[in-house]
Amino acid sequence: MPMNAPLLVLWDIDHTLIEVGGATQHAYAAAFHRAVGRPLLHEWQFNGRTELAAAGDVLRFHGEDASPARVDAFISFLVEELHDRADQMRRDGRALPGAEDALRACRAVPGIHQSVLTGNLYSLAVLKVNVFGLAEHLDLRIGAFGGDAVDRTELPAHAWDRAERELGHRFRGEDTVVIGDTLLDVATGKAVGAHVVAVATGRVGGPALRDAGADVVLPDLTDTGAVVDAIVTQRAK
Repeated sequence: MPMNAPLLVLWDIDHTLIEVGGATQHAYAAAFHRAVGRPLLHEWQFNGRTELAAAGDVLRFHGEDASPARVDAFISFLVEELHDRADQMRRDGRALPGAEDALRACRAVPGIHQSVLTGNLYSLAVLKVNVFGLAEHLDLRIGAFGGDAVDRTELPAHAWDRAERELGHRFRGEDTVVIGDTLLDVATGKAVGAHVVAVATGRVGGPALRDAGADVVLPDLTDTGAVVDAIVTQRAK
């Protein structure tokens, strides 16, 4: 590909670009209590699922009705609870080392359009990247979010549809890069033929990410040159 050929770069948010401390767990517990009237029994592990999937799963795990209306109510409470905890996120969380530099460097590469592919609902994705000062580097018009589908592997199609509407270019797997820290991030990219860059900054180690099929595995985002190289090598294919 020419060096200025369009390339869509889709970043995961939590544990790839940022950490929010305990705000998410606190918000989830409060939202669950509001939705069903009893406490959340176990700390919930999100592991890359979409918000729709996680909300339905946690309701079913507790023996509660997981109808669309109940899930929607739970999620609406979650959105309120997390927005109310923006100051807690800012105080207890952080942008991960190298994240802002990596975003800034990729944004400067001709032809790269970067956004997010995240399990977060749109409003929560916007909240988080703004709290940690990353929003200016991301085109959130063309991302994919946790309210778009239950199955994360269906999210790239939503990003491509939005990019076509906003940019007038139809992306495909071969000109898309998915970056994330979970096995679901890897599976999502591989399912659509995207180039996958995995970052071992979450709960999954580098060897497991590599075994899952990631094209490149980085320990973190602190080496800006390595991050950019891992992304733009897709153009040479």
